Amino acid sequence: MEMIKLGQTKIEVSELCLGTDSIGSKIDHETSFQIMDFYRERGGNFIDTANFYASWLPGCRGGESESMIGAWLTERGNRDQMVIASKVAFDYPGCDGGLSAAEIERECEKSLKRLRTDRIDLYYAHRDDFATPLEETMAVFDRLIRAGKVRVIGASNLNVWRIAEANSISQANDWARYSVVEQRHTYLRPRHGANFDPQICITEDLKDFAIKRGVTLIAYSILLRGAYTRDDRPIPTHYAGPDAEQRIAALRHVAKEVGATLNQVIITWMRQGEPVVIPIIAGSRIQQLQENIEALNLKLTEQQMVTLNTAGNPDVRESWLR
Repeated sequence: MEMIKLGQTKIEVSELCLGTDSIGSKIDHETSFQIMDFYRERGGNFIDTANFYASWLPGCRGGESESMIGAWLTERGNRDQMVIASKVAFDYPGCDGGLSAAEIERECEKSLKRLRTDRIDLYYAHRDDFATPLEETMAVFDRLIRAGKVRVIGASNLNVWRIAEANSISQANDWARYSVVEQRHTYLRPRHGANFDPQICITEDLKDFAIKRGVTLIAYSILLRGAYTRDDRPIPTHYAGPDAEQRIAALRHVAKEVGATLNQVIITWMRQGEPVVIPIIAGSRIQQLQENIEALNLKLTEQQMVTLNTAGNPDVRESWLR
């Protein structure tokens, strides 16, 4: 895999990130190791987790994903070859959530222990906390970086104006700034007024911000948990409608032209966009992961990108439909 720099930092990550919200919970120990091995053997070095994964599942209390990753890193002896991202802000048993200094410092220590490491390469604010001053949040992130416990910070599920405000505060105080933003993003466009709370989508404003400020964008929920390809998983109502129908038609047209799956075209569309978006891929089986990684062999033409980007726009006549 090709490497991409995180923001304006020196940290380089692979062009596909491995999502692990089900690692160590829905996915058992043996399969979890197989998935991470498979990803690593194909050049991947970027693993995404969070402190509360997977507390929403029966029998889980949070920390299961971090603990499984920590066990894998220790057994494989490859910590220095991997870039590990984790997150803080959501509540789970034993954690009140939020972005106060005390909460961030406490959760950082817990994540370090579960990951069996001395530093988190990329540490995200996982959701906004309007009850805590931005100055307090950014100051504690900076202290963790100066202490060597965190290398780079990022924002996830924050509005672009809050990210810009936080970075302005950090710049004024010579503190570390958010170099990465991870948001919900897929090929289909959300319907007007769609509310994903507490999740926030990548917007055109955020893309412009990323280009102008040298911030790296990372996308989760890119394949809508199989909705593009599985008959038993309809397109979520947040996306459904005439626009979605036209964009899916364009997606199928391009996939047929290049001889690839819909999922592979979506991944390639993100990688070839402006700005480049790093997709988070995942899967409970090796075959799913393999399909996603094989998207790296695909290259879309300029015309195919135009077809995908303009599908559903009322002022564009799709000549490929005629």
